Amino acid sequence: MRSLGSLSVAVLAFASLAFAASTPAAAQTQSTSAVAQTPPMGWNSWNFFFGKVTDKDIRDSADQIVATGMRDAGYVYVNIDDTWEGDRDASGVLHTNAKFPDMKALADYVHSKGLKLGIYSGPGPKTCAGYAGSLDHEVQDAQLYASWGVDYLKYDLCSYGTNMATLAPNDKAAQMRLMIAAYDKMGKALRATGRPIVYSFCQYGMDAVWEWAPAIGGNLWRTTGDVQPNWGSIYAIISQQEGLRKYSGPGHWNDPDMLEVGNGKLTLAENRAHFTMWAMLAAPLLAGNDLPNMKPEIKDILTNRDVIAIDQDKLGQQASRIYSDGEVDVWTRPLAGGAMAVVVLNAGHDRYSTHPFHLDLAKLGLHGTQTGKDLWTGKTVELTDNMPIELVSHDVLLVRIAAPK
Repeated sequence: MRSLGSLSVAVLAFASLAFAASTPAAAQTQSTSAVAQTPPMGWNSWNFFFGKVTDKDIRDSADQIVATGMRDAGYVYVNIDDTWEGDRDASGVLHTNAKFPDMKALADYVHSKGLKLGIYSGPGPKTCAGYAGSLDHEVQDAQLYASWGVDYLKYDLCSYGTNMATLAPNDKAAQMRLMIAAYDKMGKALRATGRPIVYSFCQYGMDAVWEWAPAIGGNLWRTTGDVQPNWGSIYAIISQQEGLRKYSGPGHWNDPDMLEVGNGKLTLAENRAHFTMWAMLAAPLLAGNDLPNMKPEIKDILTNRDVIAIDQDKLGQQASRIYSDGEVDVWTRPLAGGAMAVVVLNAGHDRYSTHPFHLDLAKLGLHGTQTGKDLWTGKTVELTDNMPIELVSHDVLLVRIAAPK
């Protein structure tokens, strides 16, 4: 991850002033008030299909989101990632490729299921997979997306990094200004369509994006590199969210990347911990698994209403890691109505590396016995000071305390 330190403050001021000066007040607030008041929930094609995704895959996935109960649990966005793009015609209008013969018809189908359609592009000449990007066609593309009925845009930096380096060689501050301007340009184009479209920045957390993205209409922004379906990647990303709580809230969210629940060789405990921590972080919940072949235990994780309620809590405050003891981390998240969520996470590799862990309630600002609900078992639990908690490797205890003392 690159960071420009104190330069980011100056560039943030530049971005905020430029945005305010060039955009009507009503339009400035559309992106952060009309959409994404809670973290977006849905499914994205990349983690399972990669570049092989087709129109049929998206239709089938929409069907499965409904059939599995995921829609009713809150998953509404069906997002097409890279490789849908074809060529531009003589007028610069972008056409889809043979895999997606009629994007408007696809959007209509997704909408008919009570779902919303997302799409993918980037500010450079090419996408990550080498398809047509939006450089110099931002207004044209935004209007095209709106005409199709698109509800969500993931905007991936990719080849624009080369443009930045070419236009401003060895000048990091100038490169940062170029990046902000590129994301701002598409943001303005989206707002000008009049259609509420979630705007997702995918530029891997570079240059403290959380400091300037809200000012130019970002609804969510990646905070790190790509997540992988292994515990090392997932835990590293969890740890990198420390210190970002103040940048997250209704309309604008830190994004630690899409969910890998159900992918790779993650254990059941790792899938549960992954989902728990994304919920605690008020992260967008974008599944990316094989929906038709989803195992019952994975569906149970992805549709756990109590855990989803933590993610979607109206207060919109991200969790903080309060303390670590050996290989065990303790995080808390304040919730609407004065409630609190507490997570104990065993990050160690030994099966019982907690041996056991003893919870220090005072470090959480709590005093006396706390009565709560274990959100994975559904049982009422009591947390007492110095109580032993033993968890298997990479598992979690998640407790919601309605009235913390």
